[in-house]
Formats: sequence, C-alpha cells, structure tokens
Amino acid sequence: MNFLDSSIFDLAPIPMWLEDFSKVKALFDEWRAQGVTDLVKFLTQHPEKLIHSSQQIQVLKVNQKTLEVFQAQDQDHLCQHLDLIFKEEMLQSHIYELAALWEGKTEFSSTNINYTLTGVRLDVQVRATVLPGFEHDLSRVLLTTEDITAYQNARRLEEKNRQLAQSMFMYSPTSLWVEDFSRVKERIDQLKALGIEDFRTFLDVHHDFVQQCIENIVILDVNQATLDLFKAPNKDILLKNTHKIFSQEMNNTFREQLIELWKGNIHHQREAVNYALDGTIRNVLLQFTVFPGYEHNWKLVQVALTDITARKKAENYLEYLGKHDVLTKLFNRSFFNEEVNRLQRSHLSLISCMFLDLNGLKEINDTLGHDTGDDILRRVGVILNQVILDTKFTASRVGGDEFVILMPNANKEVAQSLLHTIHELVSLDNQFHSSRPISLSIGHATNFADETLEQLLKRADQKMYLNKKHFYQQSVNA
Repeated sequence: MNFLDSSIFDLAPIPMWLEDFSKVKALFDEWRAQGVTDLVKFLTQHPEKLIHSSQQIQVLKVNQKTLEVFQAQDQDHLCQHLDLIFKEEMLQSHIYELAALWEGKTEFSSTNINYTLTGVRLDVQVRATVLPGFEHDLSRVLLTTEDITAYQNARRLEEKNRQLAQSMFMYSPTSLWVEDFSRVKERIDQLKALGIEDFRTFLDVHHDFVQQCIENIVILDVNQATLDLFKAPNKDILLKNTHKIFSQEMNNTFREQLIELWKGNIHHQREAVNYALDGTIRNVLLQFTVFPGYEHNWKLVQVALTDITARKKAENYLEYLGKHDVLTKLFNRSFFNEEVNRLQRSHLSLISCMFLDLNGLKEINDTLGHDTGDDILRRVGVILNQVILDTKFTASRVGGDEFVILMPNANKEVAQSLLHTIHELVSLDNQFHSSRPISLSIGHATNFADETLEQLLKRADQKMYLNKKHFYQQSVNA
C-alpha cells in the first residue's frame, strides 16, 4: 500500500507533514566540505544560514488535520503562506532539529511555536522520522505537529502560580519556615501504639523526648523575613546557628507544641522567645500548621513567626508603669496595696516593715525648685533599691515623700540590720551631694504574735512620725 495514498495519513487525528530535506542535506555536505564540525555553533553565529536552510525544506504533502489546525483552505493555500506559520521565534529550536539530522539521527522531537494562517499562536510538539530507505538524502521526512497549546497553557499557569507562591513565601513580611515533621509524627505514633495515654506525664518523666523531637525536625526552607528577623546574612549561616535562635526557653514552648500535636491540633499558635544571632531577644507569635495533603505524615509543615517584640516591650512597660513609680523606680502605692493584701492572705507568722519619710522636701521644692526635689527623690530610690537587692523585700513610694519597705519572714534583727544599711548608704550618698543632703525619718516594727498586718503597719508609721517630729524640733532649736 502506497503510504502517501493511504487513508491513514489523511485521516490521522494530528497534523502530519511529508517533507523533502534533500536540499538541506546538500547544504550539510557543503558545510562539511568547508570544515564545519559544530553545526549548532555555526548556525548560531550565522543566522542567515539558518534561515536559508529552513527555506530549502519542501512540503510534499499534508493531511486534512494539518489544514484544519492551521486554518488553510488546501495544501497550496498552506504552502503559499508558510512564512505566517513558521516565524523567527521557532528558529532557535530548529537549530537543534537540524543538528539531530546533521549527526545522522533519523528521529528528532522538539517543542515549538507555530501560528495559524489567521495569526492564532499554537504550541506544538514536533516529532520527525526519516522514512526507511531515505536516510542517504533525507528526501522523505515525516513530521507531526501536535497541538499542545492547552497543555502548555496549563503548564504556564502552573509555573506562574508556583512563582507567585514562591514570591509570596520569600517576600512575606512574616518569618516563614517550611519544615519536615515526619519523624516527630513517627515518634508520637509509636508512643500511642505502646498504649501511652497521659502524654504530659510521659514528658515529665522522659525529659529527653522533647530534645529528640527537636533534633528530628528537618528545616526545608526559610524566607527573607526570617533572615532579617534573626539578623542572618544568608540561609546557610542561619541553619548552622539554629541552636542560638532556639535557646533553652524554646524547649518549654516546643513541649507544649508536642502536646497540641498529640491531641491532634495540627493548627495551633502560642507565644515564644527566640534570639537573633547577635544575641538580642525576639518575642514571637508562633503559628504552626500542617499543609493540606500532609496530615497523614507531617512531611510538610509551615511555622510562621510574627515579631511581637515591640508589643511585648510595650506590654511590659505598661505593666511596669502599673506597678512602679517612674521617678524613683520603686514600686508604687497600687502595688503596695496589692502586696499588703497578698501578705494578709498568706498568714505569715513573721513580718517586719519600715516607713520612711523624706525630711524637708516641701522646703526644697519651694526654695530650690521641683527639679532639685525630684533629683533627691531619685537618689532615695537608688538607695532603697540597692538595700532590697537580692532579697524578697519590696520598697514602695506610697506618697510624695513617703516610702514603705515590706519584709516578709524578717525578724527584728534583720529589720535593724536593714536600717543600719540605709543609714550607711545615705551617709555615703551625702558625701557626693553635700550641698543637698538626704534626711530621712524612719520607723520600723516587727509583728507580735497576735498582731494583724494592719496594726503592724500603723505601729511602724507612728514610730516614723515620732522620729519626724523629733527631727523638726531639733531643727527649730538649732
């Protein structure tokens, strides 16, 4: 059966072309005679030769599907307008098609771009075979140009979406980590298979389990925001120094994460403390999620870290302001009242307290100004903070010039020793500020067996006022 007359060729469901490459073969012989050995390099350097060689290909026959796909009326109509179908953008891949024939291959394939006669762009998969018996002159080459536009469009869309997702990951303002938790899941599943039910108790007993799980996590990727957050110049340095980022404090956070995962909560969040590579603290909101499709093995999870360091600092400062006097850095009256209530509820059998009043503050403010008065108050704050350093005592500013030290579990001797230390520190401070010395009236007391805390405070306060009265009497007599 003559192939060219075969209904198989005409009725084939994809475009088929029977072409004569014999003039191309003649060009090959001519170029070889001129010493050309690398056809790709030769045609790249001489694009006019490539165009000329493509013009030497003769179309002998096409099938009905070719006319249909390329919107041609008949073969003559198609051949008269080949320049509309094969444009310059296909020449680059045509080089490699010719190179296959140059190397003696009888088959080649490539992905190319063609156009219909009305200008519609087509992605095509080109496959070519030199028919048996025509290898010597390439005068019969059968080609198919399968329309793969829909497939290529889908690939391009997939690539576009992939690049978009990659860009969203890389340039997200939130620190993102993509990790493999599969070994962690295997460990948890093994414990469940052994019949472990109380996982929290298990972790209390087996402290090393948390660390083992941490070591089993594989970090797959991090984004630019992660490098910025932790002050890492690149991913390699970051990944080599994760032990600096996730300090011992992170073990407790990860322990709670494991408990969430044990419960099946594969989407959860909590606050955590990390560190940048320069040692500065990073308070973060950690959001953990297992990617859809990986619920069965946790091989792909995302950890998002939102930097809340500034917020935590603001919260801590507001908390500090709620409990401290900004000027002296001592606790304020609000904290003092809460501490008194707490000590009353604790029913301590032994407690001492001390009331202190700054002598002459009104006169200082009136004569030297409030800035001078504030400076003296700050000096008192430094002294009292130094006195209670490394103790469980608290010192509070409860009025403009009034201070109270609460000393739980301190007997009379401890209170007396504290008073002596205060006098020493005041004396030392006054040596450096001789023109504006600090003068304090102080009263202290230790509770009796049947005395309430309220009664104790009142007694110490009365002693302070007696000392203050004595101070002013001496001042008048002087």
